[in-house]
Amino acid sequence: MTDWWMAREFHSNPAGLLFWVFWVVFSITLHELGHGWAAIRAGDRTPIETGHMTWNPVVHMGPMSLLLFALVGIAWGSMPVSPSRFRRTIDDAIVAAAGPAMNLGLALLCFLLGMLWQAYATGAQAVPSRVWFLVDMFLRKGVYLNVALLLLNLIPAPPLDGSVILGTFVRGYRRLVGGQNGAYLAMIAFGVVFLTARVWLWPPARYASEIAMSEAAVRLPGAAPLEAQVLRVYGGMSEEQKREAIRELMRAMRDAPSAGGG
Repeated sequence: MTDWWMAREFHSNPAGLLFWVFWVVFSITLHELGHGWAAIRAGDRTPIETGHMTWNPVVHMGPMSLLLFALVGIAWGSMPVSPSRFRRTIDDAIVAAAGPAMNLGLALLCFLLGMLWQAYATGAQAVPSRVWFLVDMFLRKGVYLNVALLLLNLIPAPPLDGSVILGTFVRGYRRLVGGQNGAYLAMIAFGVVFLTARVWLWPPARYASEIAMSEAAVRLPGAAPLEAQVLRVYGGMSEEQKREAIRELMRAMRDAPSAGGG
């Protein structure tokens, strides 16, 4: 059981695991509701008729998605729509884009709140370091996950939203993915997306949540300096988190090229 991802996360960072589970479930639920709201505005009442216009994540994610999320950390959602009911052809793209748009909105909201929290709550002595650290971590994970979901869903590989958006404007692509070999092409494209996610997906999501937000915060009028934020982060860590941070720093120093090398 020590290799189970939830067990590892709980051992090193229980609050971080709780926040991650919340953001995965909440973000996927809101993503699917975005599709539903857009479909209804386009004239399709399928989301209402099938009972999917609800905040219940089990309805959107389903038992299998929730089970795989608990086991291996992979999750997804679905929103039934009937494109034949849409009023316009372009509604296909609008409904597909509504899900990623929800993730963009959540990412921007968390980014803004996190930036303000770092800038003005860092120097507030009435805010204990542990509380400051937990709020900061909660908002960072909201940015991190939603940027990742935004980028992932815009990839034009079925069944991701990006394939519907591209297919709405490029008929050749729509015929390709809907043709006889479309299912095989979709499987290959989807496999490539996930196998290369460490290269193109997680780095920008991590940058937005860990670097860009802090850099933006220190530029606000009257903001606390970056050094004060770092001290707040360290002061709010548990002993296990401090040890892990030191280990990561030592690994980075060991892997860094020597200044006099060549």
